[in-house]
Amino acid sequence: MCGMCGFIELSPIAAAHGGMDAVLKQMTDQMVHRGPDSNGVWTDAQAGIALGHRRLAIVDLSPEGHQPMHSASQRYVVAFNGEIYNFQEIREELNRLNTGVNWRGHSDTEIMLAAIEQWGVEQSLARFTGMFAFALWDKQCKELVLARDRLGEKPLYYGWQKGSLIFGSELKSLKAYPNFENEIDRDALSLFLRHNNVPAPYSIYKGIYKLPAGHFLRFSLTEPNQYHIDEPQAYWQLSDAVTTGKASPFMGTDGEAVDALDTHLRDAISKQMLADVPLGAFLSGGTDSSTIVALMQSLADQPVRTFSIGFHEEGFDEAIYARQIAKHLGTKHTELYVTPQDALETIPSLPAVYDEPFSDASQIPTILVSKMAREHVTVALSGDAGDELFAGYDHYFRSKGLWDKLSRFPLPLRKLAAKALTTVPISTWDRMISVLEKTGRVPEALRHGRAGDRLYKVAKLFRESDAIGINRQLLSHWHDPENVVIGSKEPTCIRQRSQLEGLDHISQMMYTDTLNFLADDILVKVDRAAMSNSLETRVPFLDHNVVEFAWRLPLSQKIRDGESKWLLKQVMYQYLPKEMMERPKMGFYLPIDEWLRSDLRDWAEALLDQDRLKEEGYLNPEPIRKKWDEHLSGKRNWQFPLWDVLMFQAWLEENR
Repeated sequence: MCGMCGFIELSPIAAAHGGMDAVLKQMTDQMVHRGPDSNGVWTDAQAGIALGHRRLAIVDLSPEGHQPMHSASQRYVVAFNGEIYNFQEIREELNRLNTGVNWRGHSDTEIMLAAIEQWGVEQSLARFTGMFAFALWDKQCKELVLARDRLGEKPLYYGWQKGSLIFGSELKSLKAYPNFENEIDRDALSLFLRHNNVPAPYSIYKGIYKLPAGHFLRFSLTEPNQYHIDEPQAYWQLSDAVTTGKASPFMGTDGEAVDALDTHLRDAISKQMLADVPLGAFLSGGTDSSTIVALMQSLADQPVRTFSIGFHEEGFDEAIYARQIAKHLGTKHTELYVTPQDALETIPSLPAVYDEPFSDASQIPTILVSKMAREHVTVALSGDAGDELFAGYDHYFRSKGLWDKLSRFPLPLRKLAAKALTTVPISTWDRMISVLEKTGRVPEALRHGRAGDRLYKVAKLFRESDAIGINRQLLSHWHDPENVVIGSKEPTCIRQRSQLEGLDHISQMMYTDTLNFLADDILVKVDRAAMSNSLETRVPFLDHNVVEFAWRLPLSQKIRDGESKWLLKQVMYQYLPKEMMERPKMGFYLPIDEWLRSDLRDWAEALLDQDRLKEEGYLNPEPIRKKWDEHLSGKRNWQFPLWDVLMFQAWLEENR
């Protein structure tokens, strides 16, 4: 795991700023946290190409793993971030082919380059099992290739700035390029307020994009100072895995399914446990992380290092369960209890850690557990993606239940009802329901105030045409971000609909969550939090063999008798007592709602000041101040939309 960056310039911009090497060093210096072990730069002034790298040494700690690295023939040079987990298998295959490679070391980067020399970029990408983002320069063809792993574990930004192509693992590196144009994309900001992240392919800056997961992109020098740019090409798509899974479903018994999933996970975990540095795992105490840790311990010849976060607030602490699991498995366990002061001290670092607005509040404990883990290990495995693959989220069932009820009525009739509901002002509904409430004839859902607001939310659900739309509304933080972000028009998220016929509603939501919530929230949260502490994280559930197998499974083996993640739990019960795991799901959550009314109130009030919002000119103060006042009074819990605004404001303060 490392950080990489670079640029192609068609005019000599760098020359006016100390030269290409100097500019490149400025860019790599912004990512020391991603690679504290060494720094490398490579440039070709004639072609205008520059590649930079910061190294966190994980496999082959010797200088032979230094980057940017040249292939054996010297044709290719690469700056690579990530890990190729099946590099040993690829090396053996290359040896069998008698390619004549004289191996200098044993790093996965060297083997990756040899594979590309043998099979080319696209075929090699299909062979790689891993998490990665890389920039590869082909000296012979004068061509740059940017590529990203299948599910988007590793980040890769790119874009044109004043005639130069710039790219890298983090925006802060791109911003170090001379005369970076830091114009905020207001449309992307509106997406952020809905989703609490800026989804790919967008970024918070105009003209800068995220390469979609499972894609590669070619830039070819066709003549002096002129490049041909291809559209991003997919070498792997989740839709193909789903289609193949439907065409060739798993037909075995429940017992055979348990054995098969166990085998796939053990294979993925055994590969991801390979490292030349200390390795451990996050353990929240839930199904996913407990399964990963249990399998790790069964494969290890010594106690696995495990790390957990706890909270003193009642109802939020899952550390006690993680402690019990660690004791049962025999891991070497470390835990940290988070206080409001810990959160307060972490908040100032969030804009720098996440580079662009990001407001999943579990970012705070993730940073803290990563910091704690880094004191003991350099690599940590996590249980992320189990919910998306095995139907673990509660909102799948809420969305389906609502859709089952709403779909009984034709869409035109629902739209007519929505129009009727929203024709009456919210304040009028509040007064009417308040009067009717005294008669006892009002449904429980409309009692206790703010009935009009609830009816308007119901009206939004009436207008949706499928369960995915219902799910989107339930998960949206701001339902009308265009009214909050001044001068914006919310883009249509190109990955919002699965476009797959024949999938049941829950499978469709699992599909869209994998492409959206997992890629743009969960994986971003973990990567940035861990790498800010120079910690590599690995996600065994995202081995593409595990993903493809999961999509072959019938829904009845994921959900049974109302129990989610049924098959995964059967694997887990082979290693852990069932009674130890039968409890509600919690995870890494923070009592932000309480803290905003107490410890974080002054900090939040300063960022949400009405005059400040007006002066900055990005956000409409009226709806924000209304939610803030209601939250402080205790009438409503607006922690999620308020945290979105606070994270943008904190980011803006750092980056304006």
